[in-house]
Amino acid sequence: MTFPTTTLTSNDDDSSEAATDVATKNAASSRSRFPFIAGLLVAVIGLAVGIDSALIGVSKGSEWGWTSGTTVACILGGLVVLLFWGWYELRVTSPLIDLRTSEHRPILLTNIAAVLIGFGMMAQSIVVPQLLQIPEATGYGLGQSILAAGLWMAPGGLMMMLFSPVSSTMITRFGARVTLSVGAVIVSAGYLVAVLLMDAPWQLMVASIAACSGVSVAYAAMPTLIMGNTPAADAASGVGVNALMRSVGTTVAGAVMAAILTSSAIDLGGTAIPDEAAFRICFLIGALAAVAGALVVVLVPHHRQARPETRGGRRPC
Repeated sequence: MTFPTTTLTSNDDDSSEAATDVATKNAASSRSRFPFIAGLLVAVIGLAVGIDSALIGVSKGSEWGWTSGTTVACILGGLVVLLFWGWYELRVTSPLIDLRTSEHRPILLTNIAAVLIGFGMMAQSIVVPQLLQIPEATGYGLGQSILAAGLWMAPGGLMMMLFSPVSSTMITRFGARVTLSVGAVIVSAGYLVAVLLMDAPWQLMVASIAACSGVSVAYAAMPTLIMGNTPAADAASGVGVNALMRSVGTTVAGAVMAAILTSSAIDLGGTAIPDEAAFRICFLIGALAAVAGALVVVLVPHHRQARPETRGGRRPC
C-alpha cells in the first residue's frame, strides 16, 4: 500500500510558508506599534509631570511662600515641561490630545469657562465650612461642630443630584451654551447671597444650595458643548481635557482662598483666625469668577461650526 507523500510534503510546505508569513506580519506590526506606544508614554508622562508640578506649586504657595525657591521652581518647571509637551504633541501623527482641535473657539472658550466655574465650585467648599466652625467669640463665627457644618452643607450636595435631570431638560430645550451660562449665573447668585447673608447657618446653607445647583447645571452642559464641537475621533480626549480644566480651576481656587484667608487674620487665644472681611472677599471673588465664566460662555458661537472628522485636518472621503 502506498501513501501520497508528495501531497503531504506540499501541504507541509504551504503550512510552513503561512506560519512564516504570519510571524513576519506580527513582528512588523509589533515594530510599528512600538513608536506609537513610546510616543503615547512620553505624552502621558510629560502632561502629568507638567500639570502636577505647576499645581503643586500653586496649592502649596501659601504654605511654602510665594517667593520661595521651591514654589517658583515647581510652577516655572511645570510650565516649561508643558511648553515642551505642547511642542511635542504638535509634531506627532497620533497625539494624545489634538491641540489644534482644542484651540477651536467653542472648545477653547468652554475650557476657559470650566476653569472659572471649577474655581467657583471649590471656593464655597473651602470657605463655608470654616465660617461655620469659627467660634462665636469672634463676633461673626457660627460656632458649629464639624458634624453640624457637614449637615448644613449636605443639602447642597443633594441639590447637585436633583438638578442633573433639570440640566438635561434645559440642554434639550435651550442648548448646552445657554444652560452652561445659566448655571454660572446661579453659582454667582449663591455667592452674592453669602456676601449679604452670613449671620446664621441657614443663610450659608441657602447660599451653598444655590451655588451647588448652579454647578450641577453648568457641569452637565460642558461635555455636551465640547462633544458638539469636537471631531468624533477626538471626543474622548476633548471631554478629558475639559475635566482637567475643571480640576485646574478647583486647585487654583484652593490656593487663592488659602492666601486670602491667611493674609487677614485676628488673634483669638493665641490662634490666628481669618477675619470677617477675608470671608466676604472670598465670596466676592467666587461670584466674579462665576460671572466671568458666564460671560465667556456667551462668546461661544451659537451654531456648530464645520469640523473635520479625522485627525490632521483631513476630511474623510
